[in-house]
Amino acid sequence: MFRRYKLKNFDFLLVLLVIALNVIGILAIGSAKQSVQSKQILGMAVGLIAMLVIAFLDYSRLLKLAWIGYLFVIVTLVLVHFFGRSANGAARWLDLGFFDLQPSETAKILLILFYAQFIMKYRERFNTMRVLLLAVLFIIPPLILIYKQPNLSTTILVSVLFCVLMFVGGLSWKIIGGVLAVAVPSVLIFLSIVMQEGQTLIKDYQRDRIMAFFDPATYADTEAYQQLNSVIAIGSGQLWGKGLNNTDIASVKNGNFLPESQTDFIFAVIGEELGFIGSAAVILLLILIAMRCVSIARVAKDTAGMVIAAGMGSLIGIQGFMNIAVATMMMPNTGLPLPFVSYGLSSLVSMYIGIGFVLNVGLQRKNLYNL
Repeated sequence: MFRRYKLKNFDFLLVLLVIALNVIGILAIGSAKQSVQSKQILGMAVGLIAMLVIAFLDYSRLLKLAWIGYLFVIVTLVLVHFFGRSANGAARWLDLGFFDLQPSETAKILLILFYAQFIMKYRERFNTMRVLLLAVLFIIPPLILIYKQPNLSTTILVSVLFCVLMFVGGLSWKIIGGVLAVAVPSVLIFLSIVMQEGQTLIKDYQRDRIMAFFDPATYADTEAYQQLNSVIAIGSGQLWGKGLNNTDIASVKNGNFLPESQTDFIFAVIGEELGFIGSAAVILLLILIAMRCVSIARVAKDTAGMVIAAGMGSLIGIQGFMNIAVATMMMPNTGLPLPFVSYGLSSLVSMYIGIGFVLNVGLQRKNLYNL
């Protein structure tokens, strides 16, 4: 399972970028909610160990277990449906005693691995109707189970990630054009329907979040409350911020105007306390990590490695954009963590595992076999 690699092919820069982003997150979490900072530090330690172990394994052999990973996704999501711990009206966690597992977070990584193996297996006839239909059929069960939690934001994210994986895998431009021709008007029709009173396609609170995005003044005390305060917090940080763990009575965070700020709205804490400089640093790190993953994908030895690295880069980039877009009120409120920054052990460790696979892809890059 372990192989001998050339150390020069190990991407130390990617590791340093990830650690730097994680450290900023830990500092911000400590300021937002001191009591959970130690757990996030533990998550970082576990994640780093998992990342390094996986980095020196052979992903080609591990992908032979992709089916087991897919079944794990389905089983854990089903268990959440029946036995999941609820919070804020959603059942998304499995209580394992020593920590709460959030299957929708591990699903993102395991589905990337599953489709990497799937695309590699069918690469010669990937654009046939049978293979594409099979790919769609496999993504439907996890999407339905995640949506039923309810977790619309992760459902959307996984759907977009699936489309990216199909594109990276070599989906024909003709098929892409046909899908877009159907998808764009379908989305517009869907939005027009869900914005109507009495609709049943989505939950009422999900509709209210969409309405709050278009008319925040009407929902200022309800669904738009967190986003409006988030924008105020980020703006008040100005260039250098108010400082971590500050006692400023005018602080949005200190006034408890951002409930659970250590999770979905951690970027607001960074904006208020580290200012534009800190916010820009987080955005830059996310972009550099995503770009580094994509650059590794370009030198992958095979299709599976390319899909893994590009998939992880896309996941980090898209999820990071969605989280920051919510915090800055560029899109309706969702419940997605900021990669490597928000509090959450399932998300943090899963992301480190994904980076471990990317590092392994880099260690087995094309030039390793051309020497």
